[in-house]
This record gives sequence, structure tokens and C-alpha cells, in this order.
Amino acid sequence: MRVRPTTDERHIDEAAGIWAAATAARDGDTEIAPLRLARPLIQSVVGSTPRSFLLVALDAGPVVGFAAVEPVPTDGSTAEIRYLGVAPDSWGRGVGRLLLRAAPTHLADAGLVGAELGVYLDNPRAVRLYESAGWLPRGEALPHPGSGRPEQRYRLDW
Repeated sequence: MRVRPTTDERHIDEAAGIWAAATAARDGDTEIAPLRLARPLIQSVVGSTPRSFLLVALDAGPVVGFAAVEPVPTDGSTAEIRYLGVAPDSWGRGVGRLLLRAAPTHLADAGLVGAELGVYLDNPRAVRLYESAGWLPRGEALPHPGSGRPEQRYRLDW
């Protein structure tokens, strides 16, 4: 398995499909959002600035995981991992950990010195992943503006 940055349209579509499937699986939804609804979420990050990109984990061809990254607008030295997703059939294979290990190198290459992300506290699998990868909680958990679910911010510096 390899990890690399990309802006390839095909990879954006694959990442959007993963995001839709993974969030449905995480939330116990029986319906997976169609690509026409999921793709704009990923595209809005990748296309937000010239320094934004998609980091993909490829397993002999297809994308099995991704991180959609953009610089924080108010702090040009920090990245925001807006979306991180792993295909549900690849859960437990270390894909998320691989992406989190690779991210600092690719972000440093883009001139960034730290990264932040938010995670729902009712997603213990993700919380364990971030904490085991060295991400530290930042501030108190707050309700997510869209869902109202408690969300914790995390940060990693290098």
C-alpha cells in the first residue's frame, strides 16, 4: 500500500465514494449518499486553495483511504484535515494509521508545521486512532454546528 498526494479527478470521485460509504457505516445508515452529493464536499476542500490537496492510500490501484487537506485560512502554517476516510471493507487494516503517519511529511513539504482536525466523540474508533497517532485534544468538545453532535478538536505539530 502506498500514500501520495493527488488532485486527480478520478481519485476525488473515489474519495467521495469512500466518504459516503464510511459515514453511512459509522452512523448505521442503510443508504449511502450518491456521488453527486458526496463529491462537492471533497472537491470544496481540494479546490479551496493552491496548497490544498488530497492524500490517498492506494492498494494495488484503487483508493482505499484518503485525507482531504487545506491550510487554515487564518493561520498559513497550519493545515486542516477536513475529511479523513477509509473504505469500510478496509477498516482494521491500518489504512487510517498509514495516512496519519504520512501526512506530516506531505504537509511539511507544503510549508505547514502543524495540523488540526475535528472528530465526533461518539466515534470512538476514530478517537483511538488519532490519540494513538500522537494527536492531542485541543480545548473542550463543542457541539458540531451542523449535527449538534459533540466534536473534539485535535492538533499535531512537527
